[in-house]
Amino acid sequence: MSERQAGDDDFEAVFRDLLPTAIAAAQRILGERAAAEDAAAEAFARAYVAWRRVSALPYRDAWILRVTVNQAIDAARRRPRWLPVSPTSDPSDPVATRLALAQALRALPRRQRDVIVLRHLGGFSEAEVAEALDLSENTVKTHNARGMAKLRERLDTLSLD
Repeated sequence: MSERQAGDDDFEAVFRDLLPTAIAAAQRILGERAAAEDAAAEAFARAYVAWRRVSALPYRDAWILRVTVNQAIDAARRRPRWLPVSPTSDPSDPVATRLALAQALRALPRRQRDVIVLRHLGGFSEAEVAEALDLSENTVKTHNARGMAKLRERLDTLSLD
């Protein structure tokens, strides 16, 4: 088997295993299956283009999920401006809530966002997040606590606007 074929086979296995998780994470932000599939597809396309580098990363799955969530956040931000950007108009409106969440996630420092995305949207355990991001579990707990506090504060501010 050629080196290219082996790499393609490895990518296909990762794709099959990780795609449902990537779509689920994006769907939590976007609320739409089709848009979530687009975000996941873009992330996997980027991973495939850089597969020689990405496949060697010790946090490969985390990298793909982070790119997926970043794509979902970007997609939420590109929605027409007439869509609500805060949950104030109707707190039960899932579109407004997801847009507010995407906006609040984007405002977090990168490391806090990475931890929250992997932990809460990707479904990784604290130990898995620590391993994926090459951090101690205590550091993951700290970033998670600080990031969640900032998210709550940001979402509370948006609901008061």
